[in-house]
Amino acid sequence: MEHHYYFLTEILGAMGLTHFAHGYQHVTHSWLIMIIILVAAFLLSRGIKLLPQKGQNVLEFIIGSLEDFMVEITGPEGRAFFPFIATIFIYVLVCNLIGLIPGFFSPTANINTTLSLAACTFILTHIIGIKFHGKKYIKHFLGPVWALAPIMIIIELIGHFARIMSLSVRLFGNIFGKEKILGILFGLAGLYLAPLPILFLGILVSFIQAVVFMLLAIVYFAGAMEEAH
Repeated sequence: MEHHYYFLTEILGAMGLTHFAHGYQHVTHSWLIMIIILVAAFLLSRGIKLLPQKGQNVLEFIIGSLEDFMVEITGPEGRAFFPFIATIFIYVLVCNLIGLIPGFFSPTANINTTLSLAACTFILTHIIGIKFHGKKYIKHFLGPVWALAPIMIIIELIGHFARIMSLSVRLFGNIFGKEKILGILFGLAGLYLAPLPILFLGILVSFIQAVVFMLLAIVYFAGAMEEAH
């Protein structure tokens, strides 16, 4: 949420990077989140055992559920792209949640972050299409009737590029709104008196938006892999 100051801004300001820290909060917090995810992955991977313990059981259940969910939509062929889906889900979720902590900012509340995520998903979608179909992938843009192909290709291209706006603006709008509402409530009620129901709502919104982004990415991948009709 938007506070009067951010911890990272203060730290980088003390290092002489005040202008960068104030102008690119979404970048600095993205770095922080990437470090958190990498450190967590390293620590969790060190404790992996053939006979899983409680923590490993929970982690395997979460990852396995996400993978099964994706395979149900894309089929077994989509398993190759699961690392991207799992990574983007975890990254978006942590980005959404970190703004609930006073002194931190959600990178997904900045359109540049969500636009970059949407662009990566868009590019990978068409890489998958070309990988599975080669030159025949162009049939996805021509429509079922060859006489209407010149019109259909324009419509399809607009629809595909609209996916970038759909992915980026939806995520940005919801998280930016959450940040603003919580920022106002914290400003009015104070740090310890902020209504807990609103915080729980922020957690719910953060989780739902991460799931929606992941689900749309899976659907786009599945559409690129299937045969043109």
